[in-house]
Amino acid sequence: MSTTTTKTEVTLADLTRMLRESAGEEEGVDLDGDVLDTPFIDLGYDSLALLQVIGQIQREYGIAIPDDAVVDAETPHALLDLVNSGQASPA
Repeated sequence: MSTTTTKTEVTLADLTRMLRESAGEEEGVDLDGDVLDTPFIDLGYDSLALLQVIGQIQREYGIAIPDDAVVDAETPHALLDLVNSGQASPA
């Protein structure tokens, strides 16, 4: 019996679900809207909330994300690019 690992891409829907689970949703912010290029700070998420989400991504998807790379991911688009690009590695 052989096992193969298939990389599952993290989607915007996955990311917004994790943001809600980790830190809730700021009043007046619609995470279901066009938030791909909106800075996390404008969405109501600080660095602590993002660290929680990064930890959840690492657990759920089995990938390691370098701390220094996360600092530059200021929008959902940038974070998804980082997570799905290969800068993140299998844990």
